[in-house]
Amino acid sequence: MQVEKNVYVPMRDGVHLTVDIYRPDAEGKFPALLALSPYGKEIQTLPIPPQPRETSPLWDGCIEAGDTEYLVGHGYVHVIGDVRGTGYSEGEYVGLFSKQEAEDGHDLVEWIAQQPWCDGNVGMIGISYFAMIQIFIAAEQPPHLKAIFPFDPAWMDTYRRIYTGGILSTFLYGLWDGRDGDSGFAPRNVVSAMMKTLPKPEVDRLFEEALSNPDIRCYSNFYHLLKYPQKNPVFVDFLLNPNDGPFYWERSPHTKFDRVKIPVYTGHVMSAHPAGVDGAISAYLEIDAPKKLLLPPPVPLERPYHQYHDELIRWYDYWFKGIDNGIMNEPPIKLFVTVANQWRYEHEWPLARTKWTKLYLRPWGRLSPEPETKSDEPSYFVQQPLYISGKKGPVKYLSPPLPEDTEITGPLALYLYASIDQDDTNWILELNDVDEYGNKLLRPVSRGYLKASHRALDESKSKPWRPEHLHTNPEPVVPGEIYEYAIDLVPCAHLFKAGHRIELEIASMDSPWDSVLARSAGEYHICSSKTTLHKIYHDKEHPSHLLLAVIPKT
Repeated sequence: MQVEKNVYVPMRDGVHLTVDIYRPDAEGKFPALLALSPYGKEIQTLPIPPQPRETSPLWDGCIEAGDTEYLVGHGYVHVIGDVRGTGYSEGEYVGLFSKQEAEDGHDLVEWIAQQPWCDGNVGMIGISYFAMIQIFIAAEQPPHLKAIFPFDPAWMDTYRRIYTGGILSTFLYGLWDGRDGDSGFAPRNVVSAMMKTLPKPEVDRLFEEALSNPDIRCYSNFYHLLKYPQKNPVFVDFLLNPNDGPFYWERSPHTKFDRVKIPVYTGHVMSAHPAGVDGAISAYLEIDAPKKLLLPPPVPLERPYHQYHDELIRWYDYWFKGIDNGIMNEPPIKLFVTVANQWRYEHEWPLARTKWTKLYLRPWGRLSPEPETKSDEPSYFVQQPLYISGKKGPVKYLSPPLPEDTEITGPLALYLYASIDQDDTNWILELNDVDEYGNKLLRPVSRGYLKASHRALDESKSKPWRPEHLHTNPEPVVPGEIYEYAIDLVPCAHLFKAGHRIELEIASMDSPWDSVLARSAGEYHICSSKTTLHKIYHDKEHPSHLLLAVIPKT
């Protein structure tokens, strides 16, 4: 391997980005794979073996550029760079995923293609940020970017990742400084996009609104950040933008899908984690180009990232080296069904043979194929704010033991009739597999989120199995009034064994005490500042139900 470190590449405005270049120690020209992020290129090739997240204290979620030795060994140049304003690159990082960042990617791709060691074919590699930025750069349509592999994107819709169902997630706050297992961003010159681009009176108004939010005032970290915004300028922008709109549309890969015209291989592990699986599936469905979708088991990828490189090499060998390895002759979707422990090819999403099945919420915490035929009292739970109690007060609904193995593969939705005694709340759902002894499987099958005031649907995009919400103009709830909430859950591919039960948990809070992952990664959502009574209706006039994608036996 030949290595060139800290190569400064000029952009169209004269700013220089810095890259490291790893290429085969051989004569000739080779295709190149670009990895680009704000995490710092210097950590991407640390000589440490892959670490599993669940057990290793050395797992670092930001080492995601790919296995350099594997790539170079298969005849590819691996180029790893720092985006503008981070690492060793010059310039200013103005908020997350700016237009400037995409243009820089275009210029970098074209520079790579002109180097004497490149054969003119450039692709991209990497997960999470490294994956999402591929869509932005592909949308700029640099002539020498011939294919991409945006595997395991953290999201494709920026608003819906920061505000899951309209509920603020804390994840990006902790990622900035890399607490508990992440090295985080490598900031060099970073500013808030809102503070840089808006008039000061408008910025002051947004800060005042955020500081007066009673939910945010319960979390000293966020209140502190709004008072000292230089501490984390990227997250400040999110706090100042609680609703979807132009700020997020500019910074969301999904708004660029129509401009991606090159071959795309995407996918995501089939975990209950919000946004990732949905984002990969939406990219596959909406991009009009040669494409494939990979949905592996719900196991967190190791770091340094190295998994599924065999599939990546097959992809690029086909498009860049003209090797007819059969990858485009296979069905376009490859997925793994958990519990069945089975890989399988499919042709479409949702699967054409899906039997859409309703399970109705019933009195006594039951889930039943038959709806309630009488009027009955609602179920209820009371949730106190986190500053009073860390105890969740959910209601749970449990199906009878399943008479046979039942596969659920596809999108899921809950249609919930409910009332509350405040003007807003959070609906947080969890779908579980419960065995014959009453034990839940280690990981939830799926999760779903919706802030009650964000219940308005985008009718132009919604499907029965995938309700989509506008998130642009929240409407407070009238206390005591019954509303129907259509809530999408993360798609799954899971086999419930005969004798097992399907459990639906409805809560309004998660917290850092829910799991080790929530504590270490800061992966939870801010809860309401008000004690709230929730009533769940499941009578004849209010048929609350789950909609499941059941796959018949073949």
